[in-house]
Amino acid sequence: MSRLLRGLKTVLQTSPANSHHYHTIQAIPRECTGSRISSRDRAQGRIPAVVFSQALLDKNPSSRSPSRKQLLTTEGKQIRSIVKSVELPFFCSTTFQLQIRAGSGSSVLLESGRVLPIKIHRDDETGKILNLVFVWADEGTELKVDVPVVFKGLEDCPGLKKGGYFNMIRNSLKFQCQAEHIPQKIEVDVSKLDIGDRVLMHDIEVHPSLKLLSKNESMPICKIVPIYSENSEPMKV
Repeated sequence: MSRLLRGLKTVLQTSPANSHHYHTIQAIPRECTGSRISSRDRAQGRIPAVVFSQALLDKNPSSRSPSRKQLLTTEGKQIRSIVKSVELPFFCSTTFQLQIRAGSGSSVLLESGRVLPIKIHRDDETGKILNLVFVWADEGTELKVDVPVVFKGLEDCPGLKKGGYFNMIRNSLKFQCQAEHIPQKIEVDVSKLDIGDRVLMHDIEVHPSLKLLSKNESMPICKIVPIYSENSEPMKV
């Protein structure tokens, strides 16, 4: 029978140097939509985007707050540089400062605030970024966010050294929290897991303001399974 490792240490980690604070996304308003206009923007080196309050996505109309919806275009070169710097999948769990200016190269600032990327659409064949979706992430704003889980200590894991397989069941966890407390990632140390050990959702230690959005917090996010397990999907390390 599989067993849970007692005293397992899990670590919540955001970007150590808060490097995302130094990235300010520049954007300009976009009045019209449509495939032709979007194609024209991309041809000019810009990426169509939209930003709104996440509450706009709430299924209950009575709980929706003013959307602050803005149609934008962003500088393609800058976005690609930021994505490369922050690295996927952490881009969509990182908040950025957004400045909306009157036009390309304009010094007139129309609006600014912190935002969280929630979707990045790419071309299926080329991988080119087609458009972006942001939500406002000002301090105190309650947001729902998928936080990537990163597993460390695989090279020291006794269960793997004995020939077991590392079965990664979840590579992210969904939380509701205030924007300023969004973790860029969660690191889970598996260096002490033996065959049969597992890490459950409720084992993860996070900031008190983070609420795990799961119907069953006793579900495992990873486990070390025997080499002869029929249902195992090995992860190479």
